Amino acid sequence: MAESKPIEPTFQDVESTIIRFAGDSGDGMQLTGTQFSNTAAIFGNDISTLPDYPAEIRAPAGTLAGVSGFQVNFSSRDILTPG
Repeated sequence: MAESKPIEPTFQDVESTIIRFAGDSGDGMQLTGTQFSNTAAIFGNDISTLPDYPAEIRAPAGTLAGVSGFQVNFSSRDILTPG
């Protein structure tokens, strides 16, 4: 059997990244986005956030009306918009 070499991780340096966390209301998307934003800020990044709350108070799970989202734009340079 042939021996396999360990795969070396590759890294790509980017100036700005936008991430959107989305799920059913109550899945913790707001908390996840807030914690991620705090961590990005601790590492010295500029951040901008855009929370997206569902339109209905208690929409049925799995429906578009019950989707909760949190968008984070973080960068090593100044950010002017959330994404």
